[in-house]
Amino acid sequence: MINIARFCIFFLLLTQALSVFAGSAKVYVWRNEQGVLVFSDSPKPGAEEVDIKEPNTVKSSIDTSILDIKPKAIDNNYQVEIVQPENNATVRDNTGSAYVSGRIKPIFKRGLKIQLYLDDKPYKKPQTHSMFVLRNIDRGEHQIKMSLIDDKGKVIATSLPVTFYMHRISVNKAK
Repeated sequence: MINIARFCIFFLLLTQALSVFAGSAKVYVWRNEQGVLVFSDSPKPGAEEVDIKEPNTVKSSIDTSILDIKPKAIDNNYQVEIVQPENNATVRDNTGSAYVSGRIKPIFKRGLKIQLYLDDKPYKKPQTHSMFVLRNIDRGEHQIKMSLIDDKGKVIATSLPVTFYMHRISVNKAK
């Protein structure tokens, strides 16, 4: 009795699993030397083809036709903004270091680069991110701006200039 119950459960599970492949392959069944049923996708002498019915298909009850799944076109009307330091800020660092951070809108795409200008001169080479570290900047007033450059080397956006004041100890000693 137990073997028949196991066989029924096995056969039920097998037919459910085989329903996935019903449209693409044939299934054959035969008994091996021990009398156990064997299922296979390749025929063997004495094997019988199993009749597999079309599986039930489940359709979603959710209407997805109203969803907007088209890729969004990225607007190429870029804006560049310097976030740090703020305009007219004082940077106090005795090594003359200042951190500069920018923001690109609407999105910083691959292939774009940022050029930082310090006192109207390019500061190092353009880079692929909008964070810079200025080193050994002299005391006093400085102006920075950023330009966004496309993959052809054309400037496509420039930030407003930001003025900051570097405050560091004097190298002159009082006498």
